[in-house]
Amino acid sequence: MVRHPLAPEQIEAGRRLGAALRSARAGRSLVDVALAAEISPETLRKIETGRLPTPAFGTVVRLSEVLGVPLSELAFVWRTDPALSAAS
Repeated sequence: MVRHPLAPEQIEAGRRLGAALRSARAGRSLVDVALAAEISPETLRKIETGRLPTPAFGTVVRLSEVLGVPLSELAFVWRTDPALSAAS
């Protein structure tokens, strides 16, 4: 299977998703949230810093549940391009 490079828009969407998850985590420990979501702390760190811009769907679902953030809200964050919103 050949994996094509991510488009700049996908990378930016991953950064937005990571920032939203980091914000939702607020005062909770990264390790506690990662373990509750059944992922490694390093995976969560990569997602939050944008180094893993396209996490697996199941990972996003588990983080959504653990953090109490509706999946639809995370999808909106990932889809919304701030440059397009500013132009409106």
